[in-house]
Amino acid sequence: MSPVRRGDALPIFNRIGVLRAERKMSRAQLAHLVDVNPQTVGALERGDHYPSLDLAFRICDVFDLPVEAVFSRTEFSPLSTEVYRSGRLTEGSEKNSVPTKSESTKSESTESE
Repeated sequence: MSPVRRGDALPIFNRIGVLRAERKMSRAQLAHLVDVNPQTVGALERGDHYPSLDLAFRICDVFDLPVEAVFSRTEFSPLSTEVYRSGRLTEGSEKNSVPTKSESTKSESTESE
């Protein structure tokens, strides 16, 4: 049985705004790519609206990231904190962001060999 009772609403946190900013993408551009209104993107970023499962997957596809890198039931810590803790922030490093789905898949297949 689920630990969440029917009717209990848990927040869904997201990194949509941060991911858009990293890619210099406007709300209108993201909205066009996922086939929603720009106001919907704004509502998602503010937490005023939660995405359907289909919309969440479309957003993740645009950013080429797994769902858990974009959406969470718990609040995300700042990316700078995560990068620093993971040891990825080094001088001259070009890999200072969350791994893409393809990078994660490569890493998992390498680890299993």
